[in-house]
Amino acid sequence: MSARILSLHIYPIKSCAGIDLAESPIDRAGLAYDRRWMLISEDGQFMTQRQWPAMALIRTAITADALRLSAPGMADLDIALDGSGVEPGAAPVAVWSDTISAQRESAAAGQWFSDFLKTPCRLVKVDPAAHRNAKPDWVTRWLDAHPDLADAFAGEHDFGFADGFPLLVANQASLDDLNARLQAKGVAPVPMDRFRANIVVQGEWEPFEEDHTAMITAAGVRMAFVKPCTRCSIPDIDQRTAQQNDEPGRTLAGYRNLEIGVVFGQNAILDAPAGARLKVGDEVEIELDF
Repeated sequence: MSARILSLHIYPIKSCAGIDLAESPIDRAGLAYDRRWMLISEDGQFMTQRQWPAMALIRTAITADALRLSAPGMADLDIALDGSGVEPGAAPVAVWSDTISAQRESAAAGQWFSDFLKTPCRLVKVDPAAHRNAKPDWVTRWLDAHPDLADAFAGEHDFGFADGFPLLVANQASLDDLNARLQAKGVAPVPMDRFRANIVVQGEWEPFEEDHTAMITAAGVRMAFVKPCTRCSIPDIDQRTAQQNDEPGRTLAGYRNLEIGVVFGQNAILDAPAGARLKVGDEVEIELDF
């Protein structure tokens, strides 16, 4: 099969706007800076666009030394990448059923988000000493089905504040298929940013053939597809306006409702050599799982 990386994306703050990249370092924890920060509410619950769609309007950028934030009507805010702005100590925060150690960024940073979202909240960062492993039941299932690759993918797959795995991969042909169905209903097509993937692949990969793919490899980085990505309401939120509708979720649910839920994209664990980097245009080798 001939395929390539069409685009690369990171989302430094969980559920806020992402960054399109030409290239990125990558290791077993995923792409650099992906979902390393998260907003928590006054009662300590993690915040997403599900409840606060305006989070889509919080734009992010990585400078030489800062995570730069911007939002409509707000002055830009820089968050030091070296952690010099965090408060002393760390505390556990929950992401679904997982608990992970996190550091609080400054109260001033929290006030910036509180002012924009009009609700009290704080910005937290993954504690460098934190340990959160990819869902072991899904990883073990994949390893048992692929014993020849067990050594390469064995061990820990620590990552940050993503929902359950270090990486999300999407197939452009699958989005094209969905958009064709939307257009047949008189509904406008949607861009891939609705699905918040890290890596988008395009080439000789049929729509939803990722369901039957064991692994892809690019630039020496192997990505094992351990679990289809179940979708919530976030794909129904326009990432440019924060407006919410019922598409593409309604159409997707009509033909992609599997046993575990409505799915689009594949969650992956990684085997990455030291110093690995991925670039847009890198060739992708696809290993089907038949």
